[in-house]
Amino acid sequence: MASTASAVIPAAPDDANALAPTVWPAGAVRDDAGRIVVGGVDATTLAERYGTPLYVLDEQVVRDRAERTRVAFETAARSIGSDATVYYAGKAFLSGAIVRWVTEAGLRVDVCTGGELAVALAAGAPPERIGFHGNNKSIAEIERAVEVGLGSIVLDSEAEIERVAEAAARAGRVQAVRLRVNSGVHASTHEFLATAHEDQKFGVTLDRAVELGARIRAHASLEFLGLHCHIGSQIFDSAGFAESAERLLAAHAALSAVAPVPELNLGGGFGIAYTESDDPTPIERIADGIATAIEAACHAHGVPVPRLAFEPGRTIVGPAGITLYTVGTIKPVPIEGAWRHYVSVDGGMSDNLRTALYGADYTVRIASRVSTAEPALVRVVGKHCESGDVVVDTGYLPHDVQPGDLVAVAATGAYCQPLSNNYNHVPRPPVVAVRDGEARVIVRGETIEDLLARDAGLEASARPAPTTAKSASEGTTE
Repeated sequence: MASTASAVIPAAPDDANALAPTVWPAGAVRDDAGRIVVGGVDATTLAERYGTPLYVLDEQVVRDRAERTRVAFETAARSIGSDATVYYAGKAFLSGAIVRWVTEAGLRVDVCTGGELAVALAAGAPPERIGFHGNNKSIAEIERAVEVGLGSIVLDSEAEIERVAEAAARAGRVQAVRLRVNSGVHASTHEFLATAHEDQKFGVTLDRAVELGARIRAHASLEFLGLHCHIGSQIFDSAGFAESAERLLAAHAALSAVAPVPELNLGGGFGIAYTESDDPTPIERIADGIATAIEAACHAHGVPVPRLAFEPGRTIVGPAGITLYTVGTIKPVPIEGAWRHYVSVDGGMSDNLRTALYGADYTVRIASRVSTAEPALVRVVGKHCESGDVVVDTGYLPHDVQPGDLVAVAATGAYCQPLSNNYNHVPRPPVVAVRDGEARVIVRGETIEDLLARDAGLEASARPAPTTAKSASEGTTE
């Protein structure tokens, strides 16, 4: 497990109550009682109604960021005489409501498993506006994608060329495909988030792109859209994308000399601010930087600028989310002549695995009140029987934080709910959407009864009757 120990302890903030606008959902404020308010609903009301832990997602922020991202790439593409297709990367967080929000904002949907595909289809996403990723798609998944008329399938390996071609031929269809290529560009990110270096599981090496592109074209049941690359995640500027595009365009030009290659897909991975020290470049400047590099590379290779495609996820949904917890115990621990306060909450690595996986940083605040107490160095930890069960490795809360306080962790809209789990038989929390002062459940939470019902080794008579007390899954659902 990755270490969560910070090499440098940041300086204490002037105000441990402040909500940095770059980190918290747009429009998040404190009301007159000091409670954090998101989407017009205060944190205390949400916790009382739905319990904690609780994922909270500001619907309007998701919709606004989806549209802003689409417009940014479309505008940048038009500036170089092209157009852009923007997919929402469902792996960041997918539900029926999310699919509807992003498709209504004009985005397509990118999925990477049969389960994600099923959600997208059930939520009404048109099949022709869905793309399918994955390094090990099963034959059943491929056949389902072809059967429903999916807009594109990303071929992640040489073997998938034949598998998709055969499935399409059996179905009497011509399936549009992209070829995923490792450009060799290493994103400035955590090792496990970098996805375009050679020694990893995704894609094919760049030196085989022309050969495999020709093999795709040899199949009458396949339509070759172009090359695809994804260089990593949580990337703050356009430099890596620009370099990757320049490398891909050499292969693109060689393939274009034989027949037109209509598209170039540069994936996603655009970063967000988890703490005030994070400074991601605005998406408009990233889009412009990528477009400028593509135009120059196309000119150098003597090829027309292709249609562009992108797959943002985190940048759309991540900043829209917070997670609410209730404080249980507080344990001061001496460290290097100071004190660190271990603040234990009622969730942990079962609802936010990113800190344990990647050493991810987060920002925490008391959500139910404000305090004039001095900031105290804290580590927010969960309730699991695991020393790596850390939610916020290094943060500050008012020194008078106490059991029963409600705390909020910012920027948890992406990769928290999708990575949630039942470690130590802890039920997964619900997801509540807030907008214009209204709240509703968009993903129901689990109960202990749900966990026991899945255990085939338990007699039905040994399972407790469903509780009549309020559960975290109660409330109006969408």
